[in-house]
Amino acid sequence: MNRYVCPLMICFFINLSCRNEKLVYPETEIIPVIDNYFGEEISDNYRWLENDMSDKTKDWVERQNNTTFTYLNQIKFRKDLKQRFEKIWNYEKLSSPFFEGKHVYYYRNNGLQNQYVLYRKKHGAEEVFLDPNKFSDDGTISLSGLSFSKDGGKVCYSISDGGSDWRKMIVMDTESKKIIEDTLVDIKFSGISWRGNEGFFYSSYDRPKKSELSDKTDQHKLYYHKLGTKQKDDKIIYGGKKNEKHRYVGASVTEDDKYLIIEASKFTKGNISFLKSLGTNDSPLIPIDEDYDTDSYLVHSEKDRLFFVTNKNAPNNKVVSTKVKTANEKFWKDFIPEGESVLNISYSAGYFFAKYTVDVKSKIIKYDLDGKNLGEIQLPSVGTARGFSGKKNDKEVYFTFTNYNSPSIIYSLDPKNNNTQIYWKPDINFDPEKYISKQVFYTSKDGTKIPMTITHKKGIEYNGKNPTILYAYGGFNISILPSFSISNAIWMELGGIYAVPNLRGGGEYGKNWHLQGVKMNKQNVFDDFIAAAEYLISKKITTSDYLAIRGGSNGGLLVGATMTQRPELIKVAIPAVGVLDMLRYHKFTAGAGWAYDYGTSEESEEMYRYLKKYSPVQNVKENTNYPATLVTTADHDDRVVPAHSYKFISELQKKHIGDSPVLIRIEKRAGHGAGTPVSKRIDQYADIFGFILYNMGYQTLP
Repeated sequence: MNRYVCPLMICFFINLSCRNEKLVYPETEIIPVIDNYFGEEISDNYRWLENDMSDKTKDWVERQNNTTFTYLNQIKFRKDLKQRFEKIWNYEKLSSPFFEGKHVYYYRNNGLQNQYVLYRKKHGAEEVFLDPNKFSDDGTISLSGLSFSKDGGKVCYSISDGGSDWRKMIVMDTESKKIIEDTLVDIKFSGISWRGNEGFFYSSYDRPKKSELSDKTDQHKLYYHKLGTKQKDDKIIYGGKKNEKHRYVGASVTEDDKYLIIEASKFTKGNISFLKSLGTNDSPLIPIDEDYDTDSYLVHSEKDRLFFVTNKNAPNNKVVSTKVKTANEKFWKDFIPEGESVLNISYSAGYFFAKYTVDVKSKIIKYDLDGKNLGEIQLPSVGTARGFSGKKNDKEVYFTFTNYNSPSIIYSLDPKNNNTQIYWKPDINFDPEKYISKQVFYTSKDGTKIPMTITHKKGIEYNGKNPTILYAYGGFNISILPSFSISNAIWMELGGIYAVPNLRGGGEYGKNWHLQGVKMNKQNVFDDFIAAAEYLISKKITTSDYLAIRGGSNGGLLVGATMTQRPELIKVAIPAVGVLDMLRYHKFTAGAGWAYDYGTSEESEEMYRYLKKYSPVQNVKENTNYPATLVTTADHDDRVVPAHSYKFISELQKKHIGDSPVLIRIEKRAGHGAGTPVSKRIDQYADIFGFILYNMGYQTLP
C-alpha cells in the first residue's frame, strides 16, 4: 500500500442550529493522506488525529470537550438525572465469596465507592485486605486482577492506571499485608498462574517504542517470575521467536502443580495448546491441540486426567477428557457431549457444572467426575446464572442470578444434594415486580429469526411515543445475556423501554451463529440490528422520533454502521469506544488480533471493498441529515484507540446538514471501560441519558 501526504490544508467551521441557538463546532484541520488500496486511492483527511502524543491532538480534544459540555450544560434536568443515579446507585454490593488459604475473601462496595474493596474473614472476624480506593485520590487507579499462591500465603495483584490495558503487578504477603518485592511493570493481557508458592507465570508484549496507547502489540510472550528475582531475569517460556508469532498467549498450572498448559492464539478466536512438565526446567513442549481453527481450554485436572472444553467438531462446545501421557487431541474422548444449546463449563467442590445457554437463558446441569448427569440445578426464574467455580475441597458452591429487571442475588448451593438458598440479597430502591421483561423473535433481512428481550414498566401503552434504547453487540462470539444494570433501571424507572436483540456474530447459538456475522458476513449483524429497530416501530412500541441506539467497542461499530446506512431510522445514536475506521483498525495496539471477525483491508481486494462499504469513517456522506449523535471515548483507551472516534466525529461535523447536534465526549484518565470509577460512570450516564431525552424533545424528566 502506497501513500503520500497532500500539502493542501483546509480549515472549516460548521454552524448548525440547535434549540434556537447556533452550535459552532471546533475548527478541525483537514490534512489529506492518500492511501492506495488495490489501485484505488482513498483520502484519509484526519490521519493527524491518530497521533495521541501531539499537542495539536490534545488541543483538539480540549476544544471538542468544551463544545460538548457547553451543550450538555444547557440540559436543565441533567442535574436531577445525576441525583437519581446517585440515589439508586447508593446501595451495598457484594461479590460471591471465595476461599484462599485460611481465609474467605469477597469484594464489597458500600454504595458510591469508586472501586470495590477486597475484604476477608477468618473465624468470623472481618478486615479490609485490599482497598483500591487508596491507590489514587480520584479512583482512576483500579485493581484489575489477582491470584493467590497455592497455600494462600502470597498474592500477586495487578493494577491499571487510568483505565489502560497496561498493568503493574505487585506481590504481597497475605498475613502481614506487606509488599515483598519489586513491582513488575509493562504487562498486558495477562493472567497470573502460580507454581506452588515460589513463583508464577504471566504474559506481556515488548514495551512500545513510541506510544503505549496506540503502537501495535502483536508478539505476546509467556514468562515465569520466581520470587526473589528481578523482572529482567524472568525467563521466556513461550513466544518471542519469529516463526511462532502469537498475539495472545496464556497458561495455567494443573491442580497437582506438575504440568503447565500453554494456549497460544493469532486472533481472538482459535488457539493451539501445549503441555510442559514442571519437573525439569528443560522439558519439551508437547502439542495438545494443533488446530488454529478451533478453541480448546483446560477446565480441570484430576491426578493424571485432563479435562478440556472444545468446539472441535462441536460448534456448541463439548467437554473431552484424556490422560497426561496421551494429551494430544487425537486421544481425546467425549466426556460431556455436544448438545443442542451452547455449553460453558466450570468446576467446583468435586463436580462439573454445565452452563447451557438456551434461547439466551441459563440452564445448569451437574456432572460427577465419571461424566454422570446428576440433575439440573433449579434456578429462581428465567435469567442468567453465573459462577459455580471454586476449588476441589470447597464445601459450598456459589452462583449469582439476575435478569434485566432483577438485581443480582447471590445463592449458595450444597453440591451434594443440589439444594440452594439465598446467601445475599441487595437492598436496593428498585422494585422488580413493577417491571416486565419478555422475549420476542423477529425476522431479519435474510429471513433469519433473531431473539430480542424487551423490558419496561408494567402497563406501558404501545403508542409509538415511548423513549426506547436499542442496545446490542454482535461480535467476537460474545453472548449478551440478561443482567441487571443500575443505569438501565433508571431508564426504565423514567418510563423508558430497553430492548436487546441477540445479533449474529455473538455466541448465543454457538460457533455457527458467530460465523454468520464475521468478515464477508458482517453486514448480517447490521441488518439484524436494523430489523430490530423496524420491529419495534412496526409494533408501535416506539417510533423513529423516540428511538436511540447504543453500543460499545464492536457495538460502537454496530451503531456507527447503522446510523450511516439508515440515518432516518433513529433519533439518537450513542457509539461508545467504537471500532470505526475499518480500513486501519489493525494498525493499532492489539487490533490485528480482531481480523478473525473483521478481515483486513490488506488481505485481499474483495475484503477491502467489503470493509470500505460499511466502515463508518468512510461512509459519512455529504449533505446528509444524521441523528443526534454523542460519540463517547476516553483518552487512555489503548484497546480501541480514540482516533477511531476522533476521525468519525470530524467527518460528521463536516458533512452533517441537519439541526441535530453531533458531538464527542472524551473522558480523561479513563480507558476502554474496565476500572472506570463510579463517580465518572455516574457522570457519563447522566450526560448520555440527558442527551438522549433532550434530543427526543423532553424539557423535563419524564
